[in-house]
Amino acid sequence: MTNAHRLRLGMFVMPIHDPAKPLAQCLDEDLELAVRCDELGFDDFWVGEHHSSSVENIVMPEIFLAKVLGLTKRIRVGPAPVCLQYHHPVHVAGRLAFLDHLSHGRLNVCFGPGAIPTDMEIFGAHPKDTAARVSEAIDMILKLWQGEVPIDIAGQFWNVRMKDHLHPQFGVGHLHKPFQQPHPPIYVPSISRSSVGLQKAAERGFRFISHHMLHADTLAEQWQTYARAATAAGRIADPSDWAVSRNVFVADSTDEARRIARTNSLGSCLQYILDLTRATAPSGVAMWKRDASQSDSDCNLDYFLNEVVIAGDPEHVTSKLFQLRERIGPFGSLVLVAHDWDDRQRWLRSLELFATEVVPRFNAAIGTASSTLKWTS
Repeated sequence: MTNAHRLRLGMFVMPIHDPAKPLAQCLDEDLELAVRCDELGFDDFWVGEHHSSSVENIVMPEIFLAKVLGLTKRIRVGPAPVCLQYHHPVHVAGRLAFLDHLSHGRLNVCFGPGAIPTDMEIFGAHPKDTAARVSEAIDMILKLWQGEVPIDIAGQFWNVRMKDHLHPQFGVGHLHKPFQQPHPPIYVPSISRSSVGLQKAAERGFRFISHHMLHADTLAEQWQTYARAATAAGRIADPSDWAVSRNVFVADSTDEARRIARTNSLGSCLQYILDLTRATAPSGVAMWKRDASQSDSDCNLDYFLNEVVIAGDPEHVTSKLFQLRERIGPFGSLVLVAHDWDDRQRWLRSLELFATEVVPRFNAAIGTASSTLKWTS
């Protein structure tokens, strides 16, 4: 199996934890998961950022990931996303460049807005400004990484100035550049079918991560949007830049896996997101629907378990993943979603079955099919 045909593997820790579980235990379990992913050959470990949730409870993913780096040997790490509208671009550019050096170049970066309403409220970020704030922050961060002093950047939301008190003979007036040049791989998260943000990412040459609750038809439309925008910008879209996230649960039998996934932390996570979306999103659950004709009442746990979640024995899961690839086209990375360890042994068993039985079968299948599967933009 050549690297060109091997599926890249990632793990995404939102996290969604039982709020009754002590925070230190939640963090210890997430760290154990990172170590096990490293041992099992996963390529990337992603961690979300949330500031005011007892359920999604990692406040500063960069600090968490610094500890992951010390416990692992090869896996790449990344905050997903860095919630740009909450932080000054100088702070983001500096701490990520620093972490890139600390990791010796094992850092990935995902830039995004953040979505928890109370996070936005406490940081004073208005939803109407979200896209503009994120775009401005990215522009400034890239200028800080690639430019030189003196610096004078005026923006709508932030101003960055360092020119009047430079003392280079003392090293005063220096900003760190990333270890990876010109910068670490940059991703953006993607939920909607044809967002302006995804189009801008394609124009800039950024990679993207599709949300784990999206129907396969939406995934296919996202790729078409990305590919068209890349072409318009004079680039050729590369499927290896596309990461598709999925909820996967593997057990010794398909009946057992589907039964458990409905009632364990995977099922409760999906129900939590559905309930939260209904309560807080302006468009309700529309973003999660198969298509516009699907009713709100049908956008429920049954729908996700039947059409989006992949649960089964190793053979069934492999088949479903291959069917997904045939339906949406090749993608570079499969990102599994981590769930609260309501049953530690079952989750570790699922991870082991996936890595040792599903992945080899899937890689063999896509290697065999690579000469016949075509993907057009």
